[in-house]
Amino acid sequence: MERREFVNLLGKAWVAGMLPLGQSMAMAAGKLQPPMYGNTRILHFTDCHAQLLPIHFREPNVNIGVGAANGRLPHLVGRNLLKKLPQISSLQDIHAYTYLDFTAAAEKFGKVGGFAHLKTLIDQCRAEAGDGRSILLDGGDTWQGSGTALWTRGKDMVEACNMLGVDVMTGHWEFTYQDSEILENARLFKGDFVAQNIKATEDALFEGIEVHDEDSGHVFKPYVIKEMQGKRVAVIGQAFPYTPVANPRRFIPDWTFGIQEEDLQELVTTIRANEKPDAVLLLSHNGMDVDLKLASRVSGIDAILGGHTHDGVPVPVVVENPGGKTLVTNAGSNGKYLAVLDLKLVNGKVDGFNYTLIPVFSKLIPADAEMAAYISKVRQPYLGKLNEELATAESLMYRRGNFNGTFDQVITDSLTTVLDAQFAFSPGFRWGTSVLPGETITMDRVLDQTCMTYPETYVREMSGEQIKLILEDVCDNLFNPDPYRQQGGDMVRVGGMTYAVEPNGESQNRISEIRDLQGQLIDANKDYKVAGWATVGSKSPGAPVWDVVASYLRDRKTIKIDKLIEPKLKGVAGNLGIADYMGEVT
Repeated sequence: MERREFVNLLGKAWVAGMLPLGQSMAMAAGKLQPPMYGNTRILHFTDCHAQLLPIHFREPNVNIGVGAANGRLPHLVGRNLLKKLPQISSLQDIHAYTYLDFTAAAEKFGKVGGFAHLKTLIDQCRAEAGDGRSILLDGGDTWQGSGTALWTRGKDMVEACNMLGVDVMTGHWEFTYQDSEILENARLFKGDFVAQNIKATEDALFEGIEVHDEDSGHVFKPYVIKEMQGKRVAVIGQAFPYTPVANPRRFIPDWTFGIQEEDLQELVTTIRANEKPDAVLLLSHNGMDVDLKLASRVSGIDAILGGHTHDGVPVPVVVENPGGKTLVTNAGSNGKYLAVLDLKLVNGKVDGFNYTLIPVFSKLIPADAEMAAYISKVRQPYLGKLNEELATAESLMYRRGNFNGTFDQVITDSLTTVLDAQFAFSPGFRWGTSVLPGETITMDRVLDQTCMTYPETYVREMSGEQIKLILEDVCDNLFNPDPYRQQGGDMVRVGGMTYAVEPNGESQNRISEIRDLQGQLIDANKDYKVAGWATVGSKSPGAPVWDVVASYLRDRKTIKIDKLIEPKLKGVAGNLGIADYMGEVT
């Protein structure tokens, strides 16, 4: 959709009443909550990545599904998603769920998220449900992703979630603080921190480390029962299973993770027998593909409210398993959406449901005054650094997508330029906000892309063979047809080089044609100077990556990405997870 086409549609929509009347009326009134269905309301957000203020966030134009995931949610992007879900018809929703002409739509509809606006929406949804009939779930990745979260060691987000009224949460990036800090924050949190798949090692238990249950070894509560006007709902926690692989083990050396499918089935069966709940929910940070497989193999879970992969999925997927059916959902990221799952609980079981994923447009929802005041207070000591103006964006800056984003390219360009390297690697993190053309790139926005507890950079010699091995390993992590072998994140971003990739290829044989930007093939036996950051092993010796990027931006003053460096894609022509791709697709 070209910009002119979108703008023309935009004008016609408002004049002709293209938006459904009820929806536009509700938006005008600042009330977006759906009418209550049934007798129990579950509210869910996930992966906010410490974004307290409204932001822009572009959805991906590349989200390739392989194996059983090919052609199904969440691996549908752009027009392919709209064809699958024709109910996404209003221009606001098209903007919320797709990347289509993102800049024009963002200028029209404004920013999304923000805890003050989210607070208002949550309160409205709870009021609609009635006293004592709702709970609020947080899927994790809450304590990381901003400068203030790093500098307060996640405590700014703990208090914000307490004010939001979060009842239950699980985690992932929470575990990139020191284990003692994590436990302290969990104690400060007024809700329940749950994770059935985190246990202490045997050695740690022998040494007497702090755990929730010494007999089972669970570090946190595995589940909690919430009473809602006589209805009992079990909420089981499923933390990110590959935390010690995707993030530094050195922060949580005494804890074990994993999917723990058999343990989960045993726990669900025990809860059903002993607690007699009306519904069993899994609050998950697995990622949606993992949740879909898990739902097909574990019986007795009524719904999985998922996170990690940042997929804004407007409708739940109903998965059949030996014991019945399980709803699988995912509620996006950055505070951009609030999921509302209404359940009709009758005679100890779910007798019906209604699911709504509400885009949180901050222009349409008034800010809660108390939360807004708290956010101003917690940010105030750091405003001098956060508001530093580094450069002006002359093109759209974004991250999300399987292979590269313009802000990722700024990071890799910064690494090769400032650190004087031939090539660069930058992790395929899914978190990071977007900056519109003409907007100032502040240190705040740079920290959105880079802020974490292991930001140190490195420069080292790598052979061409080692470079290929890194690309192959990350690619297998992303495109392994078995979801249980996918360990999170998108493809590593590269600077100074191009390559070809075959997502449906065999493990360790998906990457080919690695070249420098002059078109010269990289020699497997030759050494190259490579820069990078965020090593998960030992701490790297270099400066924090945000200092490197800030230095690059200050020197350039303006930033424009004329050509995005993207790999050549092989064997995926027609895949519904690809749209408007800038590179070659065969």
